[in-house]
Amino acid sequence: MAEHRQAFQRELETIETKIIEMFGMVAEDLSQATDALLGGDNEVVKLLAEREAIIEALYPEIEATVDRNILLQAPVAEDLRFLLSVLRIVPELERSHALVEHIARRANHILSDDLTPRTRGLVERMGDVVSDMWRRAADSWYQRDGSAAAILAERDEEMDELHASLIAELASGQMALPVTMEMTLVARFYERLGDHAVNVARRVVYLAGSQTAE
Repeated sequence: MAEHRQAFQRELETIETKIIEMFGMVAEDLSQATDALLGGDNEVVKLLAEREAIIEALYPEIEATVDRNILLQAPVAEDLRFLLSVLRIVPELERSHALVEHIARRANHILSDDLTPRTRGLVERMGDVVSDMWRRAADSWYQRDGSAAAILAERDEEMDELHASLIAELASGQMALPVTMEMTLVARFYERLGDHAVNVARRVVYLAGSQTAE
């Protein structure tokens, strides 16, 4: 029985390691995506595409491992809470990294000189804010800190304001229409990344044992 329990704990530790790996890729790649977009670095685009492939492989692998352990181990209390949290967190991580890659890919279509100075400044600020949000989200998971949810909700309001400012700048008609259309998508990608960070932090509230699952 003890060996059976030890094997289960090793499975949980493996899942945790992979989740932290996914968190790390989202948080680390965000700033690189912004740099690629504003600087036209196609090498970063290739790197993030490779990392996206890793994320896409980890997603079903983690879900299958969690499903197997719920079915075979009949976990209760803390272990079940962890496994259910993983099932809710993994899709958020996969979608978020996909958005990061989408931002970087715009470097293939937009030149730095295509953007107005205000657009560049707003994009840079959005990149900084959402990168900070994801670092906080990653820390909240690692530390099982449910208090980060309120902080990230406040930061998300700042992201919404930046998004509105960027959309207003794009609507001013100072850039070519194709560039404006691409940047409208970019604005939406950043906004969604902020939303996903908030969702993750709220899941950590449940993981920390403060509320029931949504």
